[in-house]
Amino acid sequence: MLGSALYRLAPAHVSPDPVGHYELDVASEASVRAAITEREPDAVIHCAAWTAVDACEKDVERAFRVNADGPKFLARETAKRGIRLVHISTDFVFDGVKRTPYVESDATDPLSVYGRSKQAGEENVIRSHPGALIVRTSWTFGREGDGDFVRSILSAVRNGTKLRVVTDQVGSPTYVDDLAEAIYALLPTEETGVFHVANTGETDRYHFARAVLDGSGYPNVPIDAIKAAELKLPAPRPAYSTLGSERLPISSLAALRDWRSALHARLTAGPAGGREY
Repeated sequence: MLGSALYRLAPAHVSPDPVGHYELDVASEASVRAAITEREPDAVIHCAAWTAVDACEKDVERAFRVNADGPKFLARETAKRGIRLVHISTDFVFDGVKRTPYVESDATDPLSVYGRSKQAGEENVIRSHPGALIVRTSWTFGREGDGDFVRSILSAVRNGTKLRVVTDQVGSPTYVDDLAEAIYALLPTEETGVFHVANTGETDRYHFARAVLDGSGYPNVPIDAIKAAELKLPAPRPAYSTLGSERLPISSLAALRDWRSALHARLTAGPAGGREY
């Protein structure tokens, strides 16, 4: 989803060379080395991850292989060659006990295997490539790819599936088009370390779903409001994971628009077109 947005929204001076998982196995050091050697990029934006949060609970080895070892291999290879690296991470590195937006200096304490594997990926990048930039984001939705919340809600309605959405998970819905443009704005800067990038504002998943339906011409479709525990999912989620930034005010990056404005842009956009990566 993010990779496709980065490809579609690349600035005129950037020549993106997207690499799909069918071409590159990030969990293989040899595969990473070969890809970097062949392409000789000026920069690498690492979007690959295994984001199936519940599946990660059942396959810890795969989760860490993709989400921790993959970033380590990329960081080593890019650092050795002096290549700029941007690594994408997640709000799931936090435990959700805070009730004000998480900023970059807040301590991480992930609840799930997925969160722990992403935390390990961050640590591996920092150790292996001190000049790398780690962009944490949250609750991404977009125009391409599978599995994003907006598409799931609309698909359920069109299929006649009853909607049950939790009210006790709060976060920052983030439009990948906005995220992609922010990454391109950060890419030529000297920013390093962890940087939070998310659309502003916060909501729970129930009201996020309600906004999706209301903005898509389904204002009368009901949603059952439930608690997360009722779903009995394998992986625990942070109850609160809104992202704020203490670095944004002193950076060259403007704050992203409010999530409701971003959602409206997503719902009124035409087909993305082109190839998905």
